[in-house]
Amino acid sequence: MVSRTRRHLLTGALLAALLVPGLAVAAPRTDLVLGMPVEPPGLDPTSAAPTVIGQVVWQNVFEGLTRVDRDGKVQPQLAKSWAVSPDGLTYTFALQAGVKFHNGEAFDAATAKFALDAIRAPGSVNPQKALYAVIADVKAPDPATLVLTLSKPSGNLLFWLGLPAAVMVEPKSRDGLKAIPVGTGPFRFASWRKGDRVELTRSPDHWDSARKVHLDKVTFRFIGDPQAAAAALRAGDVDAFPLLPAPELYAAFQKDKAFTAEPGLTEMKVVAGMNNAAKPFGDKRVRQALMMAVDRKLLVEGAYSGYGAAIGSHYTPNDPGYRDLTGVYPYDPKKAKALLAEAGYAKGLTFTFKSPQMAYASRTAEILQAMFAEVGVTMTIVPTEFPAKWVQEVMRDRSFDMTVIAHAEPMDIAIYSNDPYYFGYKNPAFNAVVTEAAQATDEAARLKAYGEAQQILADDVPALFLFVLPKLSVWKAKLTGFWKNEPVPSNDLTEVRWTE
Repeated sequence: MVSRTRRHLLTGALLAALLVPGLAVAAPRTDLVLGMPVEPPGLDPTSAAPTVIGQVVWQNVFEGLTRVDRDGKVQPQLAKSWAVSPDGLTYTFALQAGVKFHNGEAFDAATAKFALDAIRAPGSVNPQKALYAVIADVKAPDPATLVLTLSKPSGNLLFWLGLPAAVMVEPKSRDGLKAIPVGTGPFRFASWRKGDRVELTRSPDHWDSARKVHLDKVTFRFIGDPQAAAAALRAGDVDAFPLLPAPELYAAFQKDKAFTAEPGLTEMKVVAGMNNAAKPFGDKRVRQALMMAVDRKLLVEGAYSGYGAAIGSHYTPNDPGYRDLTGVYPYDPKKAKALLAEAGYAKGLTFTFKSPQMAYASRTAEILQAMFAEVGVTMTIVPTEFPAKWVQEVMRDRSFDMTVIAHAEPMDIAIYSNDPYYFGYKNPAFNAVVTEAAQATDEAARLKAYGEAQQILADDVPALFLFVLPKLSVWKAKLTGFWKNEPVPSNDLTEVRWTE
C-alpha cells in the first residue's frame, strides 16, 4: 500500500511539475519570421519582373502545373502527369482533382487555360512572356484534361511551366493579385504592411495532403540595411535570412552555434548592362575595353567578401552546359586603354551609371567606378530607387547608359534575343542559336547550342559579365527544411519546421 501510494504521489508531482510555467515541455514553434533585403512592388509574379515577388509567394501562395524542386528538377504539381506526342508538339496534362483556390473557386482545365491564355495575350505584361510564345493553342476538352499545342518543339517547356511567371490564377481574383494574392498553395495571404512586412497563414484545406506543412504563420520582414539585417538576426527579431545582404558578417554567423549558415548557389548573374542602342556602347570595342578594365576577382572580394563565382557570359557554373569564358577578356587595363583609343576615346570617356539601391549593387558600382578610372573612364553613379524607379527608367524607358542588376531567372540566356529589352542588343546569329537550343529535344544538341550562345555573348559583351551571387543563408539552429541552393529565386517554406 505504501509503495502504491508513493507511486501515485510521484506521478501526481510529475504531472503538476509539467504544468508549472518554465518547467513545461514546450511544443515546437509554428510561426516563422523571415528577413528579406528588398520589399516586392506587388505580389503577382505573372505581371512584374522583380524576383522578390516570387521569393514571397511562389510555392507558398501560388502553384503551377509543374514545380521546380530544390535540386532544380521538374516535378508534377497541379498537373499530376503528362504525355508528349512523338513530334514534341502536343502536351496532354492530367490535372489534380479537388483543388480549390483560396477564395473557394475550383481549379480545373478551364481555369488553367485562362491562366495560360492571359500570359500569352497581346497586352500581357508577364515578365517571361517570350518563353511561353511557343504555345500556339490551349484546349480544355474536359475539367481534368489540358492540351497544349506548340508551334515548334520546346525541350524546356516543362521547366518554364514551373517558374513563378507561370503560376495558376483564376478569373475572379486576377485583377487584384498585386495587392491580394489568391492561389492554391499551402499558405494564404493575411496582410501587407507596406514598408515593413507581409504575413501569410497556413491554408486549412490545401489539396496536397502528402506535403505536410509545419508552419501556421509566416511573416516576411523587409530590412534593406545590411547591418540592421544582421542585428535583427542576433536580437531574435528575425528567425532566418535566406539571402543575408551583409557578406562581410557571414563568417561570424558560420562560427555561431546558435545559427546554421551554409553558403549555397543561386542563379543570380550580376551583370553591368549597357545601352547597346546608344553611344558609346553601340561600339563593341568600347564594351570589350570596359570588360578588360574589370578585375573580377578583386570585384568579388570587395563587393561580396570573396563569396561568389566570376562569370564570362550569362550562365552560372551550376547550369548544364556551362563554359568558363572568363578568359575571353581577362583583366588587362593596358589593352583596355588601347582599345578605347582605337574606338576614338583616347582622351577619356564619360557616362552615368544607374545603381539600384541594394547593397551588392552599390558596392559593385563603387568598385567599377574606381577600376574604370584607372583606364581614363569617368563613371558618375546615380543611386536609383529599386524596384519601382529602376524598373521604370531602365527596363521600360531604357533611359540609362550603364546599370547593374542580378538576373535571377534560371537558364535565361535568351533574354539577349528579346526585342525590345533594356540591353538594346541585336544579333541575328545569337537569336538563331538560342532558338536552336530552345527547340532541341536532344539534350546533347541543346547543350551544344547553349555553349555557342555563351561564346557569342562572351565575345560581343552586350553586358559586363561579373559574378554569380552566392546564397548566403542564415537561420536559427533549431530550424530545418530550408533550401541550401536556389535553382529558382524563392523561399519555399513547405518543408520548414522547428525541431523543438
